[in-house]
Amino acid sequence: MSRRGLLWIAFVVVHVLVAILGFVLPNGPMGDVTNVYDPWSRAALAGHGIVGITETWVYPQLALVPMVLAQTFTFIAGYEVAWAIFITICDALVFAMLVGRARSTGRWTAAWFWLAFTALLGPVGMYRLDGLTAAIAIAGCLWLVGRPLLGSILLAVATWIKVWPAAMIGAAVIALRRRLTVLGGALIVSAATLAVVFAAGGARHAFGFITDQADRGLQVEAPVSTFYLWGAVLGIPGSRIVYNEDLLTFEVVGPHVQTVIDVMTPVLVIAVAAIAGLGAYRAWRGARFVTLFPPLALALVLALIVFNKVGSPQYVSWIIAPLVVGLVIDRHRWWGPASLALGIALLTQLVYPITYYLMLAAWPVPSALLTLRNILFVVLLVWVVIRLARVPAHARTAVPAERVAAPA
Repeated sequence: MSRRGLLWIAFVVVHVLVAILGFVLPNGPMGDVTNVYDPWSRAALAGHGIVGITETWVYPQLALVPMVLAQTFTFIAGYEVAWAIFITICDALVFAMLVGRARSTGRWTAAWFWLAFTALLGPVGMYRLDGLTAAIAIAGCLWLVGRPLLGSILLAVATWIKVWPAAMIGAAVIALRRRLTVLGGALIVSAATLAVVFAAGGARHAFGFITDQADRGLQVEAPVSTFYLWGAVLGIPGSRIVYNEDLLTFEVVGPHVQTVIDVMTPVLVIAVAAIAGLGAYRAWRGARFVTLFPPLALALVLALIVFNKVGSPQYVSWIIAPLVVGLVIDRHRWWGPASLALGIALLTQLVYPITYYLMLAAWPVPSALLTLRNILFVVLLVWVVIRLARVPAHARTAVPAERVAAPA
């Protein structure tokens, strides 16, 4: 059997297995699909209000599009199965772009990594928008070299579904010489989206997904919440885990928590700006796209995770795209951090959904698993920042552009 055939068999097995796990694992891993994606999309189709247009929404406006498209498959066995089918189709399209004829060892390695990561992360990677945007981001990154306008458009579409791919656009603007083309693609998508929103009468809600984030507390899974989580585990007075009914998330509270909440957004901005500045300096020194883009993109994405006061389990999906690109370009150098990422994915699934409610009850073991996961995030961030600082200013040899560019 050819290795391409083996890859596609593994693709089917992994996606079927993860889809089934969504139904059998405890603690509602399909909760968002059932409780919010389905009602939001049905309401829009029935003319009962469009989130992001008629009311402020936690997501950018294009996030409603995949929710509505998934309704196409509900006749099979309901919305949960429909969503799994829709995500599998989207993943298959990008997987085909990545694998091609499976002649490139880098692409073959990256494909196996993506499948392993999907299996280890489990249903939270499939039954959330983040998994979809990760696939679109992979496609966008693969197109950046050969067709930067198309790559930028795909990354911008992903950004208007979930904000995080904006980090990939920023990395591309810094690392790619045709940065005006990248900016142009992002502006085209943004202008078209906002034009539709304004025409539909949603001007006052156009940027609600940004303003709503400013008021959020410390989500229990976020790295910064680790101190308060262990305060709850150890029974420190005032430290506990609470449920935010408006945002449907669990948060931590404790001594001086409001001060921490207030400083996290500035800290996040400073961290992202510092990493972007380091990347811009390496670009100014003549670093090539193939050596600069993967560590810069991963560092920016990890900063959005490590310094974020929100830390939903599905955020782990964000690191797939830059790691896939890194493996395509230089599998030997990137297999170490990719292996660390696989550990992060496994620990995330062990926490959510498998031991989630035990962690919410402040049990030590699941809390320790979450703490280890967050430590590994920090370790990976430190590694990639060091790697970014060491990117050669004038590489003697470069990986051919066609290795990273998507096949024609």
